[in-house]
Amino acid sequence: MSAQARSRRAADIEKAPLYTDNPYDHEEVDDSGKKKGHAFAYTVNGRPVLSLVMHPVLLSLATLVLFGYLNFPWPDSPLPDHVQEGIKRCEAIKAGPPNHQPNADRKTSDRFVKGTRPVWLKNGTVWTGEKRGEQVLHETSVWLEGGVIRRVGKEDGDFADLVASSKDKAEEVNLHGAWVTPGIVDLHSHLAVDPSPNLRGSDSTNSWKQAAQPWLRSLDGFNTHDQAFNLSIAGGITTMLVLPGSAGNIGGQAFTFKPRWTEENTPQSMQVEPPFVIRNGTWERTGAWRHIKHACGENPLRVYGNTRMDSAWDFRKTYDAGRKLKEKQDAWCAAPKEQKEAFPDDLQFEAVADIIRGNVKVNIHCYETVDLNDMVRISNEFQFPISSFHHAHEAYLVPDLLKQTWGGTPGVAIFANNAYRGTPYAAKILADAGLSVVHKSDHPVLDSRYLIYEAAQSHAFGLNFSEALSSVTTHSAKIAGLDHRMGYIRPGYDADVVVWDSFPLAIGATPKQTYIDGIPQIIHPHVQEKPKDAQKISPAGDYDKEVAEAVAARGDPDLRPKHKSKRVLFENVEGFYLDGFDVQGVPGRVVVDGGEITCVGKDCAVTSGEHETVDLKGGSLLPGLISTGSALGLVEIAQEESTWDGVAYDPVHEKGLLEGILVRGADGARFGGKDLLMAYREGVTTGVTWPVSGGLVAGLAYSFSTSAEHPLAKGAIGHPGPALVLTLSGWTTDMTESVSTRIALLRKMLAGEGVKGELAEAFKRAASGELRLVVQVSSADQIAALIRLKQNDAKKLKLTIFAGEEAWMLADELAKEDIGVIVANPRPFPAFWDSRRILPGPPLSNHTLPSYLASRGVTVGLGIHEECDARLARFEAAWAYTAAPHVFSKKQAVDLVSGNLEKLLGLDLKSKADTGFVAYEGDFFSFQGRVRASRAPGQEDMHLFL
Repeated sequence: MSAQARSRRAADIEKAPLYTDNPYDHEEVDDSGKKKGHAFAYTVNGRPVLSLVMHPVLLSLATLVLFGYLNFPWPDSPLPDHVQEGIKRCEAIKAGPPNHQPNADRKTSDRFVKGTRPVWLKNGTVWTGEKRGEQVLHETSVWLEGGVIRRVGKEDGDFADLVASSKDKAEEVNLHGAWVTPGIVDLHSHLAVDPSPNLRGSDSTNSWKQAAQPWLRSLDGFNTHDQAFNLSIAGGITTMLVLPGSAGNIGGQAFTFKPRWTEENTPQSMQVEPPFVIRNGTWERTGAWRHIKHACGENPLRVYGNTRMDSAWDFRKTYDAGRKLKEKQDAWCAAPKEQKEAFPDDLQFEAVADIIRGNVKVNIHCYETVDLNDMVRISNEFQFPISSFHHAHEAYLVPDLLKQTWGGTPGVAIFANNAYRGTPYAAKILADAGLSVVHKSDHPVLDSRYLIYEAAQSHAFGLNFSEALSSVTTHSAKIAGLDHRMGYIRPGYDADVVVWDSFPLAIGATPKQTYIDGIPQIIHPHVQEKPKDAQKISPAGDYDKEVAEAVAARGDPDLRPKHKSKRVLFENVEGFYLDGFDVQGVPGRVVVDGGEITCVGKDCAVTSGEHETVDLKGGSLLPGLISTGSALGLVEIAQEESTWDGVAYDPVHEKGLLEGILVRGADGARFGGKDLLMAYREGVTTGVTWPVSGGLVAGLAYSFSTSAEHPLAKGAIGHPGPALVLTLSGWTTDMTESVSTRIALLRKMLAGEGVKGELAEAFKRAASGELRLVVQVSSADQIAALIRLKQNDAKKLKLTIFAGEEAWMLADELAKEDIGVIVANPRPFPAFWDSRRILPGPPLSNHTLPSYLASRGVTVGLGIHEECDARLARFEAAWAYTAAPHVFSKKQAVDLVSGNLEKLLGLDLKSKADTGFVAYEGDFFSFQGRVRASRAPGQEDMHLFL
């Protein structure tokens, strides 16, 4: 056929009518139009590549051949790179929330370190976390191997196969009945992003760019040089969720870490189940839970000026952007092979889209009911679950509101103490309402080393022991999405285990050893053997009456004493720690008439019906406790300046050198506050406070009654000026001039040079020893400068160091010069450079800071920094005794928060200070002790708390 004929035939084929569904199957005609047979065009990918003219007889055979050819699995053409990458992203987002299950057969952890010997913990008292936290196994052993718990059993024979199969001989540890629990999981920490000591160059707690930044990541600021790692491990912390700070509404993404240092020594190697990893040179999604931090209320208001309305809008705007991104992604994934553009992504909002898909644990810092309500509404509007509300001081008032959260009821992560409208009974109220209660540290706001102390306090105020222990283990692990591998003592779970020196909720409970991934973390632990009573499961406090009052009053119960009596008979008195009485043995009875103790002893007799009888059930009478160091009595709500006395005028800061003005704290005294009344109900009858100041000269301290109604009430102001207070360095000072400048000014003022008026008179009295001088200072170097100043320039000076974290380094020199120390915090923390060289206490050192100073002859008192901690004075005294009974008798421990403070604050320079006295039911030196009566300073009546 000629080329011309072939061309014409092809043109005719294109024009021919269609006789089948195949557009290329039609009749062939010759040049004259006569039909000659069928023309069949074979196509590949829709294009004709073969055209044949066939006899009808051959058509069937050709069809069969062609059918086989068409249905042969020829490879498809490669998809474009952007489609292939997009399909991977689609698979990741369609996977849904992680659904990890426990694996009892798990023999090796992903974090196992080769060469780690098995550990056989024998004869322990094991709290497993099972049976809603009620299961306790006595005389039980736990085998750790491969970074996991391999077995829990009672007899040596239960472990025979493990002994035989282990390549390395196990380290056998006889626990002699010591308590064993899962490692503590801290659900809210800033460890390593707010590192210790705090330095400007390493602080990555918050970004200050804008209020909502879901794209930020705590992992990117995680500092492996934080001094707190070993301290937290010494408190039993084995895992923590490290969150960005709360300055903004959305601070960024959070990550879970174990504080154990690794051979790689990087932030990524310390992660637990990271959501993204570097694998084979690529950045891959693992399918693990992601976490994010939100905050509402006062913090965004303070930092960004966001009112609650602004904050709610920022949340809704951000979630709307995330929802739109999710919708675009879902549409792309519905038909990926048809997409001409790359998978739609936005690094700023991809995490929010993932939240709405349910792949992210949302942790929300909220205080008040309105904040909680806002977030519950927003969760329903955008249909995303909330993992937990943090701080949540008013959650106990609205548990039913939290149950309305989209996707299920969130957990509640709280402090045991630290809220204006909070209550120490919150944990019990929430648990009774069916919510999962977690205690968290907010480290370094609260040193995570003592997170167990938070659980213990809630136990003391009503939370049962199973819920209290679960609040730092099983509940926190579950909320973090890690309860398939931690939070229980179970085979297959991570070998994160804590061995305790006493029942973990006993006062002063301290780890003997902490294991992370089966590796003992504390080298040469210093262990204080505790008495048998400290090993018993303690009962939860019975505070049902107080719980009902707190809820009925919507968080504002009337805390004023409601019942009083001039004549009281105390029965079953076992301890008596008041000076001035010759008491032999167990007192048995104590009689009070008109505010004075008139008889102590078993033979005390009273006229029937004249005295109200109080059974102390083996309790004690003690002097009224003293709280000092905070702005108690000058500040009501720390974040509300309108509730303060204000910041004191500093004559050095304001005028260069000194106009003679001396600020008196008593002039700004405020009574009737919640922290005052809560402290009074817990045995603190006296506060000693000085003006709030960041300058060198704070002013005159004053002592006052915590129960007085107003400044002119009888006994309200005990001593209007027992001590002159200065700040050399510390967390409250702005440090506008050097420490050496402050020392020079102090030397000049003590010499009476350049000082006028009242201030000159105060420094003259201080130099002569008539007025106690209290100096807030932490650094040993700066304390040494004060010692030299006393030796060389003011030999009669009666000097007290307040704070004194590094004072232990100069204990002998302080004792020689009769310089006392008010230790605040009694369990120091290296928060700042000037306080970095701490004496950490057991199990890291054989002494606590108070015990070491006292053992070297230094007069020691215990102080605080925050007003809400005033009510904990009795616990601090008991802790000091429990941690060092070889140093402190019970009477000496009581003096740490009473008699010693009278001396160190100058109250003894007047006539003997009247701080009243208090009657405790039960053991004062345990969490179960309870105030039943108190005689306030200057009063004739006893207040009864029955």
